[in-house]
Amino acid sequence: MRELTGTTIKKWLDVELHKIQNPRVDLVGETTEGDLVRIELQSTNDSTMPLRMAEYCLGVFRLYGQFPRQILLYVGEAPLKMAGELRAPDVWFRYRAVDIRDLDGDRLLESDQVGDNVIAVLARLRDSREAVHKIVGRIAGLAPAEREAALDQLVILVGLRHLEEPLEQETQKMPITIDLMKNKIIAREYRRGLQEGEIILLRRQIETRFGALPTWAEERLASLSMSELEDVGVRVLDAQSLEDLLK
Repeated sequence: MRELTGTTIKKWLDVELHKIQNPRVDLVGETTEGDLVRIELQSTNDSTMPLRMAEYCLGVFRLYGQFPRQILLYVGEAPLKMAGELRAPDVWFRYRAVDIRDLDGDRLLESDQVGDNVIAVLARLRDSREAVHKIVGRIAGLAPAEREAALDQLVILVGLRHLEEPLEQETQKMPITIDLMKNKIIAREYRRGLQEGEIILLRRQIETRFGALPTWAEERLASLSMSELEDVGVRVLDAQSLEDLLK
């Protein structure tokens, strides 16, 4: 937060705004100087962002009688293209739009807070793979509960920078064994990959027996669970028709 705002957040405020589509803002903090700072996190370019930021700003002012200093923190992969102002003949509303890649990721790596270390993968780094190595090493030294939470966060963020491969390599070398299948995100993607592979294999087997699959058969295969796909795989050699196989 000091790198982003230039000040220290004394406390975070729980803010719910009224009469706008998304009433809960991302982060609103009160600085040690008594000012308000609002951070909006965004992973995609949104052409309506200036309007949204203006609505949030007025909502916070309505609650606290004080305009917040607003920062849009962009963490997406595509270049930042969102405007930082809303301008009309008698209106000029501005906020600061920051691409997290403009922040010094190597400085975040040196922090003694593992949360700073993890977020560094999104920022500007001299060597992304080396950064993943350092972060995983830091996570390995945490207590089990903290380690699992930090790994969950890291898995999400490396996906935004396509660093899944170095993460997998580093976790395999960790001095403490981590069961990645306990990670909900990794486990879900692993099961999805197995299911997609099973569908591809079944499709080839079915097309060998019955020819090209019609749309309804493709949709039926896609809707089956892993156990149901395995059952179809057992019956594919004996089924008399496609309808009988996918009934």
